[in-house]
Amino acid sequence: MAMDITGKVVNLLPLQSGQGKNGVWKKQEFILETPGQYPKKVCLSLWGEKVDEIKLTPGETITASVNVESREYNGRWYTDVRAWKVAKGSGPSGGGRSDAPPVGDEPFTPDSSASDDLPF
Repeated sequence: MAMDITGKVVNLLPLQSGQGKNGVWKKQEFILETPGQYPKKVCLSLWGEKVDEIKLTPGETITASVNVESREYNGRWYTDVRAWKVAKGSGPSGGGRSDAPPVGDEPFTPDSSASDDLPF
């Protein structure tokens, strides 16, 4: 699934690197805060050469084109939000429109009719 997310870089997490079956890898995770009445914080990642190409600074506004993917490992699911393109500035051209549906700005209100069978 691909989409664009616009927001302000609020934190850069420590650079990670290691040795994998295809050679050396590196990953830079960062926290993006979306605008709106109820701002959301999203952890995004840059991989490989994108880490060196895209220099992010806390406080700057960017639009990140991302792919969202989940994978299973030992019975647990992990979701990765990888940025493959970053445009610096106030948002994408074309009036700030994204092809992705908006992530609701409403606060979460639990449905009283929903069953509460979650383990947490």
